[in-house]
Amino acid sequence: MFNGHPKGLWALALANTGERFGYYTMLAVFALFLRENFGLASGAAGAIYSTFLGLVYFMPLVGGVMADKFGFGKMVTIGITIMFIGYLLLSFPLGGDTVAMIAMLAALLFISVGTGLFKGNLQVMVGNLYDEAKYSDKRDAGFSVFYMAINIGAMFAPTAAIKIMEWAQTSLGVSEADSYHYAFGVACLSLIASIAIYYIFRSTFAHTDRSKKTAAAGNTNVKELTPAETKERIVCLCLVFAVVIFFWMAFHQNGLTLTYFADEFPAKSSTGVQSMLFDVWNLVAIIVMVYAGFSVFQSKTAKGKGIAGAIFLAGLAFLGWQYSKLSGSVAVDAPIFQQFNPFYVVALTPVSMAIFSSLAAKGKEPSAPRKIAYGMLIAAVGFGVMAIGSMGLLTPDQQAAAGDAATFVSPNWLISTYLVLTFAELLLSPMGISFVSKVAPPKLKGMMMGGWFVATALGNFLTKVGSQFWGDIPLVAVWGIFIVLCVISAIFMFTMMKRLEKVA
Repeated sequence: MFNGHPKGLWALALANTGERFGYYTMLAVFALFLRENFGLASGAAGAIYSTFLGLVYFMPLVGGVMADKFGFGKMVTIGITIMFIGYLLLSFPLGGDTVAMIAMLAALLFISVGTGLFKGNLQVMVGNLYDEAKYSDKRDAGFSVFYMAINIGAMFAPTAAIKIMEWAQTSLGVSEADSYHYAFGVACLSLIASIAIYYIFRSTFAHTDRSKKTAAAGNTNVKELTPAETKERIVCLCLVFAVVIFFWMAFHQNGLTLTYFADEFPAKSSTGVQSMLFDVWNLVAIIVMVYAGFSVFQSKTAKGKGIAGAIFLAGLAFLGWQYSKLSGSVAVDAPIFQQFNPFYVVALTPVSMAIFSSLAAKGKEPSAPRKIAYGMLIAAVGFGVMAIGSMGLLTPDQQAAAGDAATFVSPNWLISTYLVLTFAELLLSPMGISFVSKVAPPKLKGMMMGGWFVATALGNFLTKVGSQFWGDIPLVAVWGIFIVLCVISAIFMFTMMKRLEKVA
């Protein structure tokens, strides 16, 4: 999985890890910041949050168009500079008045525009690394590595946000509302590291910095489609985009209603083995053990198997040592739950690749559209877990007013939900991108990939729907909204399956 890739992959992946670490550090606490600092109601905070997410994923369409004219590398550099300005604005504690609100909204605009210039174009440069024939068969694995790098940054982000806020409150004596700005300052530092990596190792990927027009001009292996074939492919892609909207609408509740739930309903402390899950280094040890376990079976030499086995045992010993140190309870803060999705992505990617590789060898691997439909059903199951865990709980408004009579549940409900939703993500997100890249008419690939980002943006914008119902409505009904949407979307995909698989 990690062998035979171009050197530029590692530089671009690490540059992206730094940027994503900053972004997810900010995002881990942003919804809570809106309510704490500005006193916004859940619905108002959700509207700002979802609009920001929508812009973050819409702007890559604009960034791609600009890169066609000015080049990918230039847009990446400009994008990370604009992002830095945005995070810097968020880092200043300006209070909670109108001026502070305007500054915060301006910061969000800078971040979304900068991300639009950076995100998509860096991914295009990764793809350009694999245009050489000797690397072409490694493209899918390369993007899997790149995707894992994103989630490595995201996995550490919640812990970083919580620790820096705790440090600001205890060591500097700042208020809880002001401590959020120190978490936002971490994003500034991570961007500095990201751009440093990008330029230090630029020689390894400099040849990828070309426009899409230049790349297309050199491609003589382009299949000409009839107008009818082109129309059919566009229609099929639009059908998939329609489904993708509702997936991201549901999935990105992780930063909104699922974070609200994490803030208000789970037990505020944890003991025993369960408490180990809230230490990110224990999760890192588990990831190391997963990859070492795969290496034991995949290594072609006895020495390789021995090294992998030793690493696996070292990870196991570390966890045993961590367990021996347990005493009392550990605090469970709402943002920490957002480390579980990226943890599961990194840990389960080799598992999913092994499963589909085995199915492919037997000629039984599902098509990309079918995987997307399965992903929607699994997402419904994820919110079903939340619905079961929420049975008998008070409404959020009742919980806030209950005081000592408030009811709390095990954190395991949220941890399990993130596990199920990650399975859905691994089925839908990479498969959707693969479907777009394969089905898009050759002369419209850029536009169609932009359509994927726009669909994601619309889904992110609609995340606010969950927050609009957060208050006096039973939690089971809130989660039921997403269950119904995911099931309907899956049914729609299955009814269109023959048409989608025909062009796949």
